[in-house]
Amino acid sequence: MDDPPQEDAAARAALVRLVRDEGARVLATLVRITGDVQLAQDCVQDATVRALETWPRDGVPEVPRAWLVAAARRRAVDVVRRERARTPKEVAAVHDPSGTGPPDAVPPGRWGADPALADLDARDVLDDDLLRLVFMCCHPALALDAQVALALRTLCGLTTAEVARALLVPEATARKRLTRAKDKIARAGIPFRVPAPADLPARVGGVAACVYLLFNEGYAATSGDDPLRVDLVDEALRLGRLLVGLMPDEPALLGLLALMLLQDSRRGTRTDADGDLVLLAEQDRTAWDRARITEGVVLVGDGLRRTPDRPDPYVVQAAIAACHALAPTFGATDWAAVVSWYDVLLTVLDTPVVRLNRAVAVGERDGPAAGLAAVEALLPPGGGGALADYPLAHAARAELLARLGRDDEAAAGYAAALALDLNDATRRHLERRLPERRTRRS
Repeated sequence: MDDPPQEDAAARAALVRLVRDEGARVLATLVRITGDVQLAQDCVQDATVRALETWPRDGVPEVPRAWLVAAARRRAVDVVRRERARTPKEVAAVHDPSGTGPPDAVPPGRWGADPALADLDARDVLDDDLLRLVFMCCHPALALDAQVALALRTLCGLTTAEVARALLVPEATARKRLTRAKDKIARAGIPFRVPAPADLPARVGGVAACVYLLFNEGYAATSGDDPLRVDLVDEALRLGRLLVGLMPDEPALLGLLALMLLQDSRRGTRTDADGDLVLLAEQDRTAWDRARITEGVVLVGDGLRRTPDRPDPYVVQAAIAACHALAPTFGATDWAAVVSWYDVLLTVLDTPVVRLNRAVAVGERDGPAAGLAAVEALLPPGGGGALADYPLAHAARAELLARLGRDDEAAAGYAAALALDLNDATRRHLERRLPERRTRRS
């Protein structure tokens, strides 16, 4: 008997998550094999479609990543063979290094006769490939905005539309950045490798930004059902530790790892049993990961000692996170210190989102009226402003209005946030807030 439709949907959703979670590493491996970012993306997409078609019928392989790599590589071989301008050596480059060529159809749970695929999932090269992909995305030959866009697309697996929303730019702009970046990689022959030690410092800014964007997409997913993508968070933390190992004296990387550890220390308390968001003020702080907090605070101290004259943005953000992590209760948070750290951060990272976060902190320190004034300087009630399409800005304004008892305006603010693209968990949270405002007015 066939499964009920709802069980089919649940099984397919689980498969989609599994394929999505493996995507970045599979792509990294295909970029190494093919040397072509666009070709690798196309082939991984094709392998993903095949997986979603065949796994429900044949069963999920024991090592899904190896199956996806094999399927994507076979597709790459087919594509290259059809390109008559390619030489035989270029076709051979996308074959397995063992020289046995692409495997035949891979039965579920097995990797065919190709010995190199038999232990593909266990080889360290898969992890190394992702680190190499980070450095390729962050090559100095690419503009920083192109580095960031490419990292979001390749490391996080975001669509072009999602990249545009994350960067607060039109979709056409994001598409152009991605195209330019891929073209530049091909034309300049940018290598797929971790650079020599002497070349590492020039990559720090881009690498840190890419890894933190990877973490952010996992920590607060911009789309989908889950507010938290654990796979991306764990991958960002792993890369952060590798980078600190490569450059142990680099303050930005110390601050980055500290920031990620401190934020992730709250992982188990950010959602309830139903997967709904739990706000910072309502989280069970006794369940926060004290080991991660301790490690993060030590790294913050190390980063601050290494930046006595010019603040580092990641170290300062980690110091803000430490203020929250060390407060025994939400009410005991040292909001004066938080605002002060935001003032320092603005001297080296003056962005609309940083100013919005500072405004929220001002609302906690000085009251909702002061916070609202700071938010509305960034988000004028009549429309416009750099954060006009940023839903969390509208939500912050709505919350401050609600605290002031201005329920009609608060409801309009929540509605404005809900009209924009949101993660499903965030949408559910705001939808619950909207009826609360209406109930208070009635």
